[in-house]
Amino acid sequence: MLTVVWGPGWVVTSIERTAYPRFKRLITAHELHLFFSPTRDELEWAADATDCDEHLLALSLMLKSYRRMGCFPALEDVPEMVVDFVRRAVELPEGTLPVYRAERTAKHHRGLVRKQAGVTYDQAKARGIVEQSIRKEAAAKNRPADLINIALEKVVEAGLELPGFSTFDKVTSKIRTEVNASICTGIHDRMSGAQRAGLVRLLEDRDSDGTTLFNRLKKPAKGPTWSHFKKLTRRLEWLEGLGDTDVWMDGVAAGKITDFAGEGRGGCLGAAGLRPRQTHRAGRGPDAQGADASAGRPGDDVLQARGDEDQEGQGGAGGDPVRRAGDR
Repeated sequence: MLTVVWGPGWVVTSIERTAYPRFKRLITAHELHLFFSPTRDELEWAADATDCDEHLLALSLMLKSYRRMGCFPALEDVPEMVVDFVRRAVELPEGTLPVYRAERTAKHHRGLVRKQAGVTYDQAKARGIVEQSIRKEAAAKNRPADLINIALEKVVEAGLELPGFSTFDKVTSKIRTEVNASICTGIHDRMSGAQRAGLVRLLEDRDSDGTTLFNRLKKPAKGPTWSHFKKLTRRLEWLEGLGDTDVWMDGVAAGKITDFAGEGRGGCLGAAGLRPRQTHRAGRGPDAQGADASAGRPGDDVLQARGDEDQEGQGGAGGDPVRRAGDR
C-alpha cells in the first residue's frame, strides 16, 4: 500500500511494500537457529572485543542482525525472542540486556561488525548509487516500491551498507517527481497551442446536459445497441479531434502511460470511487526465506527477493524491512 501525503508531489512508500530488510513479526525456531546462532569463532571474537555481559550480548546481536539484514537495527527493535535466543546461546545470565553505556562504544562495535562482515561503510557512495539507479529506472517505472527495490539491489551488489529506509524513500520521491514533471513538460510541448486550448475548454464549455465536456470523457459505454454504437462512434471521432495522442506521448514508456492513466482514472472517479487495489506480493524477502538463505553477503535477501520477482514477472517486491538505527 502507499500512504499519500498531500504536498508538492510527495508520496511516502510503505516499507512493507519493498524488499528493505526488517524483522518478521513471527520468527520460527528453525529460523532462530539458522540465522542467529553464533559460531564458535564469532563467540570468541565477540568475547575478546567486549568487557561486560551487556556489551557481549549487544555485539553478538549486532553481528547476527547485520549478517542477516545488511544494516544495523536499533537494539530496542530486536524482537525479544531473538534477544533471548542469543542470550542463551552466549550463555549469559537471565536478565542480561543488550545496552551500551556510551554511544562511542556502540559506534566502535559497529565498525568491528562491518570489518567482520566485510562490508564497506560509505553512505555518500551508497546514496550516489541509489540516486543514479532510481533516476535511470524512473524513466520507465513509476511505482516507488519498484524503484526502491532496484536501488536496494544495486547497493547490495556494490558491497555497501544499506542506508536507512528514509533515505531510499526521500530520494525516490524527489527523483520520481522530477522525472514525471519532465515527462509532462515534454507532452505539453508536443501539443500545439490550439490543442492545449482545446483541452482547457473541456473544463469550461458545457455539454447539452449542463455538464462540462470533460465529463463526456468519463461516460461509460451503454448497452450493445446500434444507436448506442453510433453515439460511441461519434464520441470517438470527437475525442480524436482533440489531437494526436501518439505524437503527444512519443518517447514515453508504456509502463508510465499505464500508471498515468490509472492516476487519471482515480482523479476522474473522485474519492468515493477509489478502491484498494489487491496486488500479488512477489519476491520472498526475509519473510519467506528458507534454509537456502543461510549463507551469503549481508543484504543478499534483497537480491533473492528481486530474483523471485523477476521469475514471477510481477511488480513490487516482497520481504519485510526494518527501521535502521546506527550510523546515517
